[in-house]
Amino acid sequence: MYRAVTQLALESRIDLEDHSAVAELTERAVLTVGTSPTSPAIAVNGEAVDEKIRTRAVTNAVSAVAAVPAVRRRLVARQQQIIAGALPDGIVVEGRDIGSVVAPQASVKVFLTASTEVRALRRSHQLGEKGIDDVARTLAELDRRDVLDSTRAADPLAIPDDAIVLDSTSLSVQDVVDEVLRHCERVAAGAS
Repeated sequence: MYRAVTQLALESRIDLEDHSAVAELTERAVLTVGTSPTSPAIAVNGEAVDEKIRTRAVTNAVSAVAAVPAVRRRLVARQQQIIAGALPDGIVVEGRDIGSVVAPQASVKVFLTASTEVRALRRSHQLGEKGIDDVARTLAELDRRDVLDSTRAADPLAIPDDAIVLDSTSLSVQDVVDEVLRHCERVAAGAS
């Protein structure tokens, strides 16, 4: 959702340092979030932005938008509505502040991490980039974003006390899924 608002702000040529303008844009934006695990989707004002929100420009600007308190209040409330609408069946939600801010009452919280080098390599591949220069650039951008998100005044990036920390540096996607499912089973059995 933060990426969607960031994409809209960039497209609208809004100065990201103008917090009032970014907050106003967020209030006006109609965000439609699909919650189907087989076809997740996000649209802004009726336009699908699934691919647009994964660009380098959005990635490099999203921390500035996520730091605006009014934007955070609006999007956290919307995320909480989506989660509440998924009850009693539940929902899997991902994001940098889901377990600490959006859904601190969640029964299962996983803080997924990896070394910055591996994250940079994975992100570069996701962007379709190749080469040492691209990975080095992505690494610097990830480090910058981590610092910005960890030091923002409103809801800084933090590991919830009751989350498991899962380091995926040397794990495959299937290994991560298997470990998360094992943790869910432990929680369901009452042995968290």
